[in-house]
Amino acid sequence: MPTRTAPPPAKTAGPRIKTLVSNRQAPHEYLILDTVEAGLALTGTEVKSIRAGNANLRDAYARAENGEIFLWNCYIAPFDQGNRWNHEPRRPRKLLLHTREIGRLTSKSHESGNTLVPLRIYEKNGKIKLELALGKGKRQYDKRVAIAERETKREIERAIKEAYAR
Repeated sequence: MPTRTAPPPAKTAGPRIKTLVSNRQAPHEYLILDTVEAGLALTGTEVKSIRAGNANLRDAYARAENGEIFLWNCYIAPFDQGNRWNHEPRRPRKLLLHTREIGRLTSKSHESGNTLVPLRIYEKNGKIKLELALGKGKRQYDKRVAIAERETKREIERAIKEAYAR
């Protein structure tokens, strides 16, 4: 009599997310108030270049214009095999957001000290997405406070680790 085997475990249907480019300087320069996931209107050579890791968000920012939000100063290197269909490296790129989100982000970004900062570009289920943050610029003393907190936290963890090692 043949024996029955258990069925294979079901696969989880969660999104597959892979970070392609990140702006590591943004959390240091800005106090992050809110984040939003946005799509990017890209050409084919831009998608291939981003997937190859040839993009930079260091000086990039987003700005609202005519009821739309655009990503400015984001460098995406020209694709090697792109020939004459290659893209402009620093062109403004349209962000794909819902109308309510655009209105909310526009009104909040016009408040004093707030700006729209890209945090990372990632691939989610085969589509290129941008994590956009509403940030408030940190002053120099805010940065010093953050550094001091981080150092004291490290010292406390180090002391706890030494106490348990004995």
